Amino acid sequence: MIDKKWIGHKLPKSELFLDRTRLKFFAKVIGETDPVYSDAEAARAAGHRDILVPPTFLFAAELDSDATWKMVKDLEIPLMRILHGEQGFRYHKPVYAGDTVTVDSTITDIYDKKNGALEFVTKESRAVNHHGELVAELRAVLVIRN
Repeated sequence: MIDKKWIGHKLPKSELFLDRTRLKFFAKVIGETDPVYSDAEAARAAGHRDILVPPTFLFAAELDSDATWKMVKDLEIPLMRILHGEQGFRYHKPVYAGDTVTVDSTITDIYDKKNGALEFVTKESRAVNHHGELVAELRAVLVIRN
C-alpha cells in the first residue's frame, strides 16, 4: 500500500519551453487537423500570436523533467502496475509556441478500492507562463494494480 504520508507532497517544479516544431509534431501525432495548432500563419489569421499549444500537451512538461518518474520512484510504485486513470485540463489563458511554462504539482490524494487491489494517486498541477500568469490547471490520476 502506498503510504498516505505522501498526500500534500510537492513534486519538483518542471519548466518547459514550447518549441514550435515539437508542437507541430504533437498535433500531427494526435490527429489534430485544425491549422491553428500547426501553421503559424493560420494561427495568426485566427487572431493568435503563434501556434496554439494542443490542449493535452502540457502533460509533457513533467515527463520531460522526470518529475513524474521521481514521484513513481519515491512512492515505490512498480512501473508494470501503473495504469493511466484520468487526465483533466482547465485552461485560463491561451498557451503558444515560444512560451515557457512552469508546472508546479502536488499529490492531493491517495486511496484504494476493492480491498487494496487498486490504489489511486491523484496529482494536481498549476501551469504558469513566463509572465507569471496562471495558464492551466491539470489533474491526473494514476491507477496501480496490486
